[in-house]
Amino acid sequence: MSALVEFSMFPTEKTQSKSAFVARVLDIVDKSGLAYQLTPMGTIIEGETVEEVLAVINKAYEELQKDCGRVYSSIKIDWRDGPVGRLGNKVGSVEEKLGRKLRS
Repeated sequence: MSALVEFSMFPTEKTQSKSAFVARVLDIVDKSGLAYQLTPMGTIIEGETVEEVLAVINKAYEELQKDCGRVYSSIKIDWRDGPVGRLGNKVGSVEEKLGRKLRS
């Protein structure tokens, strides 16, 4: 099985720049051992199950709740019965159909 989960998470109060809070979230994602890709607008994590990925996101919530009164998040989930490895394969499949590499 494969679960691709794209999410963004940040406090609604505090400073205009959210990078310090995003860094705290990404520290948890990185230490999870799951494959992930950071993008300018969010992070994509791949795991074998939705539950496995949501557990990482829950830890991130727990981290931000320590000193944030309100946390916003957006989560998209793509679950598929099949092997893990789609994080890179999905882009590769599109590039193959185009016959060229894309900027990513």
